Amino acid sequence: MKMYKETQTVEKYLNVPLECDCGRTHYAPIKAIKIEKGALRALPDYVKGMGYKKPYILCDSITYGIAGEKCESLLREAGISSSVLILKHLNYDEATLGEIVLNKPDDCDLMIACGTGQITDILRFSSYKLNLPCFTIPTAAPMDGFSASVGIMNVNNLKATMPAHSTEVIIGDTEILKNAPFRMTLAGFGDLIAKLNALNDWRLDVLVNNHHYCKNIDNMVNDYVYDILGKVEKLEDRDPQTIGDVMNALLLTGASISLYGSSRPISGAEHHMSHYWEVLGEQTGKQFAMHGEQAAVGTVLALRIVEMIRERNIDFSRAREEAPKFDYEVWKSNIRRTYGNAADTIIDLEERSQKNATEGRLRRINSIEEKWPEIIALLNKVYPSEEIRGILQRLGCPADPKDIGITCGILKDTLMVCKETRARYTILQMAWDLSILDEVSDQLIDELKTKGRI
Repeated sequence: MKMYKETQTVEKYLNVPLECDCGRTHYAPIKAIKIEKGALRALPDYVKGMGYKKPYILCDSITYGIAGEKCESLLREAGISSSVLILKHLNYDEATLGEIVLNKPDDCDLMIACGTGQITDILRFSSYKLNLPCFTIPTAAPMDGFSASVGIMNVNNLKATMPAHSTEVIIGDTEILKNAPFRMTLAGFGDLIAKLNALNDWRLDVLVNNHHYCKNIDNMVNDYVYDILGKVEKLEDRDPQTIGDVMNALLLTGASISLYGSSRPISGAEHHMSHYWEVLGEQTGKQFAMHGEQAAVGTVLALRIVEMIRERNIDFSRAREEAPKFDYEVWKSNIRRTYGNAADTIIDLEERSQKNATEGRLRRINSIEEKWPEIIALLNKVYPSEEIRGILQRLGCPADPKDIGITCGILKDTLMVCKETRARYTILQMAWDLSILDEVSDQLIDELKTKGRI
């Protein structure tokens, strides 16, 4: 079947190979998504219909009361015996994985997670490692990972993207979703608007590095984000249908990871900022904010950096002169200072990817200069940072660094080193290539201080 030229409902992209003119066949192996009032009642039918007999349900102490207990009851009434694990290790790291494995019944043939981001991430990873299928029961809509084909968990004190598989069935009962803390829905909205910068970073990568690109995936993600941006007033009123629309948009953008084969379309500099703040949070024992909230703040910052760069006169000769001055040992020392006990993972990534090596940097500088008119045309199309900030503030979602406890010092480190979390080209990597990242970050921080936003 051919990949759609026009954006479709999320169901149209599921469990069917889509041959695309980008040269790839897109495939999301999710078999069913049901987002509606009373959807949870369909769980036994999906379990029986797919031939499963012994589900293993993962919850925490809160989500068990919200949905886990109901799932257990519905399955029991349908004659299906299930086992429930209420997780006690909530760092979602190696210890959590061990708890899941140690408590897994020998005869279980299906894993089901009731919860949000971290529970469903570790479900996809653990079920993948255990060679078991999985279902997901979202209890709120705070992020896009429910339909992803990767799992994010803490490994060696760093948020790591782990190989995983997609969930087979996602059941979102709007009666449950509408009763979730509105902050969680707003976090989901924040994760959605983050795609505005992520898509721009992807397009920038294609221009500079000539990497693979799919216009149809780009349009699909972009259309879903703009659809939700057009429903801000209804979201502000906490309309259940609109909350369901947010969930559907999150599921579609999350499924784009499977469809494209990586998170390139939906994760850019704004996510790198969030990941870095999560590293700091792990080491200090203080979480700055929910992932989607952090991504929202990162989006406003990244879009403002785009605006600052397009207003500058770039000295390409200076950039080429500065490139060979990169001191790897100084860089490593700074990584150890800023990443703490997660530094070895970052250093290992650099040694494998060589993303900061002089030869590659000089090649990119030449490419940027050659394509500068096209790059400026791209940067001129980004959504205005102040408009996004205004929408976030209107809804009550964090929009400024001060809203989530980010200080000037933390933000300076963030802007200088968060790009090291992934070997992925973004607006921050381009600013570094052009030897203006230090100046732009100082300019941004000064502006934020003047306006009382940090």
